[in-house]
Amino acid sequence: MRIIVYTHSLASDWNHGNAHFLRGILRDLEARGHETLALEPADGWSRRNLVSDQGQPALDRFAMQFPELTSRTYDDAFDHEDALADADLVIVHEWTDPELIARIGRLRRGGASFTLCFHTHHRGVSDEAAIADLRLADYDLILAFGETLRQLYLRRGWGEQVHTWHEAADTRLFRPLPEVEKRADLVWVGNWGDGEREAELAEYLIGPATRLGLTGTVRGVRYPDHAVRALEASPLSYGGWVGNAEVPRLFAAHRMTVHVPRRPYVEALPGIPTIRVFESLACGIPLVSAPWNDCEGLFRATDFLLARDGEEMARHLDAIRNDRDLPIELAASGLETIRTRHSCAHRVDELLAILAKHGTARVRGDIALPEAAQ
Repeated sequence: MRIIVYTHSLASDWNHGNAHFLRGILRDLEARGHETLALEPADGWSRRNLVSDQGQPALDRFAMQFPELTSRTYDDAFDHEDALADADLVIVHEWTDPELIARIGRLRRGGASFTLCFHTHHRGVSDEAAIADLRLADYDLILAFGETLRQLYLRRGWGEQVHTWHEAADTRLFRPLPEVEKRADLVWVGNWGDGEREAELAEYLIGPATRLGLTGTVRGVRYPDHAVRALEASPLSYGGWVGNAEVPRLFAAHRMTVHVPRRPYVEALPGIPTIRVFESLACGIPLVSAPWNDCEGLFRATDFLLARDGEEMARHLDAIRNDRDLPIELAASGLETIRTRHSCAHRVDELLAILAKHGTARVRGDIALPEAAQ
């Protein structure tokens, strides 16, 4: 199949975690013999901020790190109709401009034979009015990144064929690296955002690390001055942006990590972890999570430890530091779950199964599923 994905950015992952997942999906599709192309706006905020923060070489690095992937930029003069003329599958992410979302939908309504999918992130709950205003009636499928969102889209009448399609780890990239020497205790990779988890980071990350004297590293962007000062006063060092391709090596150099979800995820998106849970477990690093509700049963109780408050977080981190067997058991369990359920290859299998049943005739004819998936 020829597959075209409209994304906010594939080349830049500056404050843009969805790029992690889409890169993994497209890499797996390419490995299976499909032809993929990502289209992204030339003036997207992630691209602009990456160049402003790190310089043009950081953006150019994408082509070297992911040579099998192709991403083209578009502007107001771009001919989308021509670009989609021979497409079999078109996936449009929710961060795409609303007018362009409608324009692509009109192509499908006008007789284009490609299967047209709308790919959600969190805006169904974080900016419900914006999603409600989108013209999605011409889209064949909605790919929702959690069951909570699938149910929301159905209740609001935003689509009829709505399917849960969780994020996952690109296990070609995120894997254990036992040859890397451990040099510190704790690592956390995450962006500050808009302060939605400021209190949580103090309680579950900075506080326990300070009380236990854990050495370690914090990487991410959009940290205000007072957050940087708080980290400087702790045993943790702050290093700013890190490209996602470099994160597996960062995980490998530390003994443990934590998951501190944004408050909107916890309150409005139960069952949906951040992608770092999938990625960290794929690297075989012991994980302790702040509270979130795994109501979809994505993981097993043995895959990571759950801390109900800062005190319990400190106890769990201390146990990982001092218990010889616990970190080995956690790492092995989490890695097994990713390898059996939550790789990008699994998500491609799920996507192909959805398309085989609900895609256009053009796409259904291109897909040969294994018997187990029929």
